[in-house]
Amino acid sequence: MDIKIGLAESARELVISSTASQDDVVGQINQAIESGAATVTLEDDKGRKYVIRTERISYVEVGSTAPRAVGFAG
Repeated sequence: MDIKIGLAESARELVISSTASQDDVVGQINQAIESGAATVTLEDDKGRKYVIRTERISYVEVGSTAPRAVGFAG
């Protein structure tokens, strides 16, 4: 699943591919923002970690967790 994070005063968005569920990602980001944490750490599907300042997050778009069909559907 892809996670797109828009950051304040940045023309580009941060895109992370993750194996975590939508609910886990949204919950982790919400908890960090609501608790006043300075940063939130997300991990991608290759084990890389991203530390993001919560005050800079403008929006978060979480992709679908449904698997994509490959080939011709008939």
